[in-house]
Amino acid sequence: MAAVGAGCEHYVRGCVLKAPCCGKFYVCRLCHDNKENHQLDRFKVKEVQCAKCKQIQQVQQHCRSCSSVFGEYYCDVCHLFDADKKQYHCDKCGICRIGPKEDFFHCSKCNLCLGLNLQGNHKCIENVSRQNCPICLEDIHTSRIGAHVLPCGHLLHRTCYEEMLKKGYRCPLCMRSALDMTNYWRQLDDEVAQTPMPTEYQNMTVEILCNDCSARSNVQFHILGMKCQSCESYNTALDGKNRVQVQQQQR
Repeated sequence: MAAVGAGCEHYVRGCVLKAPCCGKFYVCRLCHDNKENHQLDRFKVKEVQCAKCKQIQQVQQHCRSCSSVFGEYYCDVCHLFDADKKQYHCDKCGICRIGPKEDFFHCSKCNLCLGLNLQGNHKCIENVSRQNCPICLEDIHTSRIGAHVLPCGHLLHRTCYEEMLKKGYRCPLCMRSALDMTNYWRQLDDEVAQTPMPTEYQNMTVEILCNDCSARSNVQFHILGMKCQSCESYNTALDGKNRVQVQQQQR
């Protein structure tokens, strides 16, 4: 059980929650879930305990006994107490979001609040935030970590996206490029031109499938990469028959 105190590693607050599921007191639902074998339903919380005077009372923003403020920000739906981070409650998301509210809009198809810079400028995937992050496999919709929208429309935690870019550039779900690779493709053009293939491969053509635009192309095989003839991306793959043929020639 968490000690009664003002806040935890997750939130700054002056009260603890009484978990409706087990009756124990925790600073927040995350502290509860990390200790127990079940989850605390934030929406069902009915009582809190003041960190200052220890009075147990109905959930509210101020202590009815000593008038302490439990949270600069308080949501009566989510029962969220925290320092003021320009939070706002989104009825369509069903939870609180970090704002400011005027910098975000709710995309009805994605069912998620997104930055205004993405309004009319992103690919919608229905209920995309209701899927777990494909990197860490943790929930995205209710996560305290912000989501990053890839050009393909899939979501990753922002921190997972940053880690992904250290090892690769493709969406782990659909394999499309996760950022603008144009400059790198032009560098690869030069490397391919300056790296002749061995004689046995110089006249070898293969069929490739582009992960970025889904077009098929017949191109000359090159070990460094093969460029899509439609969108000029090197994010391509050999089809199964060509892969076997190349492997046999390499032996």
